[in-house]
Amino acid sequence: MTESSDLIGIDTLLSSEELALRDRVRTFVDAEIKPNIANWYEDAVFPLEIVPEMGKLGLLGMHISGYGCAGRSSVEYGLAALELEAGDSGLRTFVSVQGSLAMSAISKHGSEEQKQEWLPRMATGEAIGCFGLTEPTAGSDPGSMQTFARQDASGDWVINGAKRWIGLASVAKVAIIWAMTDDGVRGFVVPTDTAGFVATPINQKLSMRASIQCDISLDDVRLPATAVLPNVKGLRGPFSCLNEARYGIIWGAMGAARDSYLTALSYSQERLQFGKPLAGYQLTQEKLVNMALEINKGTLLALHLGRLKDAGTLQPHQISVGKLNNCREAIAICRDARAMLGGNGVTLDYSPLRHANNLESVRTYEGTDEVHTLILGNHITGVPAFR
Repeated sequence: MTESSDLIGIDTLLSSEELALRDRVRTFVDAEIKPNIANWYEDAVFPLEIVPEMGKLGLLGMHISGYGCAGRSSVEYGLAALELEAGDSGLRTFVSVQGSLAMSAISKHGSEEQKQEWLPRMATGEAIGCFGLTEPTAGSDPGSMQTFARQDASGDWVINGAKRWIGLASVAKVAIIWAMTDDGVRGFVVPTDTAGFVATPINQKLSMRASIQCDISLDDVRLPATAVLPNVKGLRGPFSCLNEARYGIIWGAMGAARDSYLTALSYSQERLQFGKPLAGYQLTQEKLVNMALEINKGTLLALHLGRLKDAGTLQPHQISVGKLNNCREAIAICRDARAMLGGNGVTLDYSPLRHANNLESVRTYEGTDEVHTLILGNHITGVPAFR
């Protein structure tokens, strides 16, 4: 938090190590991301040149232990996600796709050989990974996926199908592809130079422009028997990784909200209307207070869930509480901050509308608002309402 946004002393709940890591990431964002993000966003460019620096900071797979990974706590990972998304959701998404999805799948479910082959290079950023679950007709319902992997007489796996909205696929060296098999859903470690694997960036986006999302086609992609993730079967495999990513979003959304709030606060203190600063008007102060309250509550919620995660007691429905609440409140804060900037707020000179546009994607991926509402409804009532 910052002095003008931390109304309840949240920083006092953090250890010196947690504060030091947060400050290192904040310094990186202030120096490398914020001065450049408007141009990256306008030009729809993902800055690959910052990936090695993220590796040096220990941000890639930072919650994984061993294999060159930092082995940081869940709270530390959350603080890093918050600071990265204060820069831009697309940059936090890179860390999430790389670490919480692709690396997490290998770490949780892979063989020792798969871990040794990929995790050290992914931790430094030398190798980028992607995570292929969503399909053109299977977003919120991955159990209906059409991508299919069959094992032939030689023991090789042959995959056919399509994936959509797959982050980083066109720049990745390895893809974790989830496919239906005769034995249920299985995960596969797929080098992206394998014949039949084609990733095509999705262009003309209005959100997450400084990020890469792709369509993937899989046309008779042939893999050895050792390509399968050996330690998991069924949808609990991808869901275990999605929960890691959802957890990071709980923190990240508050970073976008905080940056938007601070932008609106600074602007209101400098912008004169009717002879005095906007900050001197009651309506302005009410908006700022409401923003700050939700940022404090959302950050405190994220911290509480992080402590539960570090204690090994965090439950899936609690992740839904954080993802649903913090995305919903963050996008409202960003929109209100944009309104406070007037016409200037629709330019890339200011961050709130860029954050709001990005959050349209963030509230959709890793479970829509509706999906998390139904998860919580099921938890509260005991009655599933998904179908």
